[in-house]
Amino acid sequence: MPSIHSEILVQKNYSASANEFLQRRPALFIDNEWITSTNGTLIPVVDPSSGKEIACIVESTSHEVDLAVSAARRAFDDGRWSNLPAEQRERALHRLADAVEAKSEELAELEAIDSGKPKNMVASVDIPAAIRTLRYMAGWPSKLAGELQLHPEASPSEFHAFTRREPVGVVAQIIPWNFPLLMLVNKIAPALAAGCTLVLKPAELTSLTALRFADLVQDAGFPAGVINIITGSGTGAGEMLSRHPDVDKIAFTGSTAVGKLINHAATESLKRVTLELGGKGPVILLPDADLQTAIPAAAQAIFFNSGQVCVAGSRLFAHSSVFDQVIEGLAGATQFWTPRAALDPEAIMGPLVSQGQKDKVLACISEGQKAGATVAVGGDCPEGEGFYVNPTVLVDVKPEMSVVRDEIFGPVLVAQRFDDFDDVVAAANDSHFGLAASVWTKDIGTMHRAIAGIKSGTVWGNCHGVMGPGLPMGGYKQSGFGREMGREGVEAYTELKTAMIKLQ
Repeated sequence: MPSIHSEILVQKNYSASANEFLQRRPALFIDNEWITSTNGTLIPVVDPSSGKEIACIVESTSHEVDLAVSAARRAFDDGRWSNLPAEQRERALHRLADAVEAKSEELAELEAIDSGKPKNMVASVDIPAAIRTLRYMAGWPSKLAGELQLHPEASPSEFHAFTRREPVGVVAQIIPWNFPLLMLVNKIAPALAAGCTLVLKPAELTSLTALRFADLVQDAGFPAGVINIITGSGTGAGEMLSRHPDVDKIAFTGSTAVGKLINHAATESLKRVTLELGGKGPVILLPDADLQTAIPAAAQAIFFNSGQVCVAGSRLFAHSSVFDQVIEGLAGATQFWTPRAALDPEAIMGPLVSQGQKDKVLACISEGQKAGATVAVGGDCPEGEGFYVNPTVLVDVKPEMSVVRDEIFGPVLVAQRFDDFDDVVAAANDSHFGLAASVWTKDIGTMHRAIAGIKSGTVWGNCHGVMGPGLPMGGYKQSGFGREMGREGVEAYTELKTAMIKLQ
């Protein structure tokens, strides 16, 4: 008889609709049509909960990348999207949101099968957030406007000066594997709101929901060529998109190492670039923090999505007066985050996305131990065929250790003591990342001092990971540049033009 623990790691049977989708012939969505591969090269799709191959996707060739970019180019240049009245573009985005909502159950299952994210978490977090983003961005086409300007040395009766916001053009968007559907929507919605056309490439590990989403694009009635979705590897299709001469802007979310390569490739034609890259988020628990709230929140900040989150709270700084209590609480909280198969209705945390990611995380833990870190809880993986790693807390760590400095992208928390406020802010900033952080205190003055002192694109107070489509997201330092979401995220897909007219 298998143990109870091993039983929860066994993937459940797929639904009939999921099986039907998985049996579809691999293809690319270009110019509102499904295009089969020209050379037959395929990439296997593996269910992280079982480790089994379940389908294949196309490895796009240079010819197919050209087809997709050309379709987007035609659609932009003839104005079939950017010249539509704002109301029509808004309605199209709302129809897309309606389509996602109508297919939410199916999308949640495909996401769970493909990425290892628990289906219930996708259904309660990712998909509602995607729908909110589509609806929020649907409001922007009628609100992107320039401003009337006055020349300081000229009379308004002599000159009429103003600025215009215009769509940047054809956009290539490359998204990561940790939030496949949500990241897709976060990329395409502001670009479409601005009037751009696009080619999107999902991560080769998690392309299923992007392909299913293409069906919804057809259903929503988008003009041909406005949204094109191709699949393939980062070194293949991703690099070709980054260098393509007819692409005007690159938007990438992923690792800092890959972001640097994309940024370098984009310089050949001076493409506009937005990069949302890695993080090593500090979570600072000051001595007056409400620990009943802060401890489970700190656990969620690192164990949610198996730690595969760019804004994960992976570096914990707890004041010496509460450190031992915090570690004890975190050790107990890991029971809640026991890994389960993604389709298990009780799953809160699933497997990592791939065998390679599992191997990397375990290697990081081992390296930390060799450097002197102590495993307070976890540090191993449960028995099972999938790519599971138990939630892990490391103590006795030092700032120079790789587990403290490098992004692990797994359910691994490194915990450190501190005594002085200025010292902990300096320690939080002692990183080449600067994406997100959180501070826990009842003192509003101290909270504001921390927010001002921490070099990070986002600082949460007495919470972690709370986001919304109106809030700009981006990083300092090597966590990237540019902002996504909010007004800034839409304007990132525009060019600003100045007009100066001498009145006759």
